[in-house]
Amino acid sequence: MTWCKLPGMYIYFFVLAALCYVTSAFLPSERRTWISVGTLAGWLLHGGALWSDMIGNGTLRVGFAVMLSSTLWISVAAYWLENRNFTLDGLRILVLPCAAVAVVLPAIFPGDMMSLEGKSALFPWHIAIATLAYSTLTIAAFHAILMALQESKLHARLTAQKTSLFALAIDRLPALLTMEKLLFRLIGFGFFLLTLTVLSGVFFSEELFGEAFRFTHKNVFTMLSWVLFGVLLTGRKWRGWRGRTALSFTLSGFTTLLLAYVGSRFVFEVLLHRSFV
Repeated sequence: MTWCKLPGMYIYFFVLAALCYVTSAFLPSERRTWISVGTLAGWLLHGGALWSDMIGNGTLRVGFAVMLSSTLWISVAAYWLENRNFTLDGLRILVLPCAAVAVVLPAIFPGDMMSLEGKSALFPWHIAIATLAYSTLTIAAFHAILMALQESKLHARLTAQKTSLFALAIDRLPALLTMEKLLFRLIGFGFFLLTLTVLSGVFFSEELFGEAFRFTHKNVFTMLSWVLFGVLLTGRKWRGWRGRTALSFTLSGFTTLLLAYVGSRFVFEVLLHRSFV
């Protein structure tokens, strides 16, 4: 696959967005205004190019790269909004470089165009809710990684690590209890959206294939992820789960969800060179 498969204008926007993300990721934390402006500029360029590329005349572009790019686009928005209330430099250093990579992927792996003709008018909403669910749980996974690093740093005795940019960013994070509250808010909202995705997916599976549930790689891993997040929220409510148990469930659920959609599409599109529409 080559860069010429997408119009040149989109490629320029994707590259400019990536440059904004990378620059904002590694600016000193004291430059909060420039970081905020750079992130917002990258996000607007990213979103504009992504929307123009994905939405056609009665068609929708699908693929692992588009899905990953969309997920990171919403994750950047979540970081930007959260950072206005809390100092989340650690999240910036994790999210923005990942977004910089994800933003250019559709230019390399453009995926396929799906015709919306004959499909329910609610089908694009199913795609939108699924993307929002994946994005919310992605930012929750970033939170979990930061919390794991934050907790390990509390027990570390190596003072030499405190001078690195990332170590200083970890030091500026809110208290672990505050991070934990943010994490479970994200997981709760993401689980709600994932539940809507599963239910709407059953409806569209019935409509398109005549079966309420098909035992495909994507469906099985999505349900497994849904179960993991459901067990985590239940354990949190009734058993007070927190700390490493919560982090393990969060990262396991996220990894399973990543395999469900992005993983299966990556195998089909990149490794097998087959359409997965």
